[in-house]
Amino acid sequence: MLRVAVVGSGPSGCYTAQSLVQRDPDVHVDVLDRLPCPYGLVRYGVAPDHEKIKSLQGSLASVLEHERVRFLGGVRVGGPGGLPAERLRELYHAVVYCVGAATDRRLGIPGEELAGSVSATDFVAWYSAHPDAPDADFLRGVRSAVVIGVGNVAVDVARMLVRGAAELNPTDIPQAALDTLTASGISDVHMVGRRGPAQARFTTKELRELDALPGTEVTVRKDELALDPTDPGTLPGVQRRNLEVLREWAARPPVRAGRRIGLRFFLRPVELLADGGRVGAVRFEHTAPDGQGGVTGTGRYEDVPAQLVLRSVGYRGVPLDGLPFDRASGTVPHEAGRIVRDGVPCPGEYVAGWIKRGPTGVIGTNRPCAKETAASLLADAPALLRGEVPEDPVPALRAAGLEPVTWAGWQSIQRAEADLGARLGRSVVKLADWDALRAAARSA
Repeated sequence: MLRVAVVGSGPSGCYTAQSLVQRDPDVHVDVLDRLPCPYGLVRYGVAPDHEKIKSLQGSLASVLEHERVRFLGGVRVGGPGGLPAERLRELYHAVVYCVGAATDRRLGIPGEELAGSVSATDFVAWYSAHPDAPDADFLRGVRSAVVIGVGNVAVDVARMLVRGAAELNPTDIPQAALDTLTASGISDVHMVGRRGPAQARFTTKELRELDALPGTEVTVRKDELALDPTDPGTLPGVQRRNLEVLREWAARPPVRAGRRIGLRFFLRPVELLADGGRVGAVRFEHTAPDGQGGVTGTGRYEDVPAQLVLRSVGYRGVPLDGLPFDRASGTVPHEAGRIVRDGVPCPGEYVAGWIKRGPTGVIGTNRPCAKETAASLLADAPALLRGEVPEDPVPALRAAGLEPVTWAGWQSIQRAEADLGARLGRSVVKLADWDALRAAARSA
């Protein structure tokens, strides 16, 4: 029997576990997660009003309920209070790290550390009830917000900033986030990209959702669209449709609405300007196409008032204690999923997902990535099986001070969230702090 630990229970971790048990009937997989809840960014990265994407949790659950797969939440690997990677390797024939990209990219401009300057990663974690999320006080007194970035996450956070109670109340958003967002005084949201609309990373479906927001006007500037020299006929389908939608919006007459989302292009942030110790505006330099797919500065500047700045310019992997790390790419070096140490592949240690290839692709991209890693692991299985490991590593985890949350514990959390929703007159409402999650899990 080959015993494998998969670290991380998001899509890449679940797809890796699925590939392993489907290909070999003698493989048993423990899926470990530092959180007591599974599913990674499907639970903690998908906006609460995107029920269709969140429904993917059902298919991931079918993997974690497989007879040869076991979920063990609340198990931190590496870091303070965590199980060292070296010790984990002693408990299993093989370990696959599917830990994603846990932090955001920085802008690297003056003023980025001001109060009111927040990563979209933190903002998403807050409205998704991640137990590590920061306090939501960054919305206090905010009338205008700037979202830097033009990908799907930027569209999500811009949309959430103007959502009303009627749309959010039926979702699983935590009550504190619901109360804060619906009481917010934000009237203007600016979503800004340094390049043109043809280079924007959002999908057309996400883009169109902005135009369906009640009481919200979406604006696009004709002069900024006109700067993009790209021939729409040369663009892939998504980018071509995006451009068609943006041109349609730019041609519309203005309407009277309580809230506005302005999409801006060819603006590069150069400084966050302070007002009373916190962000008061963003200074942008106007850019222009450089003829090679990039942009160049024009020397013209524009200040956009904002008491909240959300940077959404990409995720980035973080080093994990005991593993090699390529800081340039934010990934763990590998060959076909095998971790490479000092230029040599190390059978028994593997990666899959964003920590393997970088934060690229959609959820489905993790399937072929996981299959490649699983194939490498199973090719190494004859040698790996010669190693001695305990029949059950859970006693060793407990001896290390960790108390794994089993699948029954996760189901108990789900029941507690359903009960909370019923008490609040809503549907399911997520528990948003560690103590509540642990207490619910212990009641299993």
